[in-house]
Amino acid sequence: MRAADVPAVMRLADVVHPTFFEGASVFHDRLALFPEGQWVLPGPGLELAGYAVSYPARLGAPPTLDTVLGALPEDADSLYIHDVALHPAFRGRRLAEPVIARLLRLAGGRPAMLVSVYGTAPFWARFGFCERQGERIAAKLASFGAGAVFMTREPGEEKAARD
Repeated sequence: MRAADVPAVMRLADVVHPTFFEGASVFHDRLALFPEGQWVLPGPGLELAGYAVSYPARLGAPPTLDTVLGALPEDADSLYIHDVALHPAFRGRRLAEPVIARLLRLAGGRPAMLVSVYGTAPFWARFGFCERQGERIAAKLASFGAGAVFMTREPGEEKAARD
């Protein structure tokens, strides 16, 4: 991803996440802080078929939506997969799998975490993510809406993607 991609990322985010607005400043912030964790997937006939946003964070402490970080936490101990989004016309083609594999390699020996929305927890479970609960995380999930699920993947939890 480059700064010039942010307007197209935001337009795709409006399609994929109509109830979860995040301003351009959020995408520019993540790109400036951790460029290696930001990806776009060009799409034939579309500006973008997909994008991914990830960055180091403290395990169990995902930031609330539409939050500019300004700096990565010095004690970051995990990779937060903030979003992997595909345009609806491109779903079901396994296009997200190589991006997720790349993000998990980027996590290295650290855990990865994410917040699953729209009932996607079974999708993430295919990649070794497991639901985690607790009072502290429940408060963080409020900005993600009803049905949001906090999930983590420990290093070495390899699972083959299945249909």
